[in-house]
Amino acid sequence: MHDSRKIPQYLFTKLSNMKKITTRFLTLLVMVSLCSSPVLAASLPSDNTAKTEPAPATVTTAVEEFRNLSKHERKSRIKEVKKVLKEHRADKRAGRAADTDIVLLAILAILLPPLAVYLKEEEINSRFWISLILTLLFWIPGVIFALLVVFDAI
Repeated sequence: MHDSRKIPQYLFTKLSNMKKITTRFLTLLVMVSLCSSPVLAASLPSDNTAKTEPAPATVTTAVEEFRNLSKHERKSRIKEVKKVLKEHRADKRAGRAADTDIVLLAILAILLPPLAVYLKEEEINSRFWISLILTLLFWIPGVIFALLVVFDAI
């Protein structure tokens, strides 16, 4: 009792078109990920310099004040800054980052796993590529891998 009806030709053309669209989308995604390297991002001009850098006048006044300090006071301030920087780096390595960062990265790991891995690792490395490949092949393994990277389980 085998039904041997032919599959309509228009379904084959739709599948062919879907394959073309998917191939183009994946090619575009790979090209974008290759072009978004930190070297390229660092070479592009940024419009948000006001948010990340203080005004030049503020910097010059701060440098003038620092130069006017005595030698002993300069050393003590430099020691304090180094101590705070060391604590910050130790906290970051120990995983005591802000909870909001981890929550946002976890949400992002579910929606866009390679982006979450990139933001966590702060560079395009092998973990990013593994996440991208797993996400492109099968979505769920990409999400699981990204969550493991975000929560430092790997």
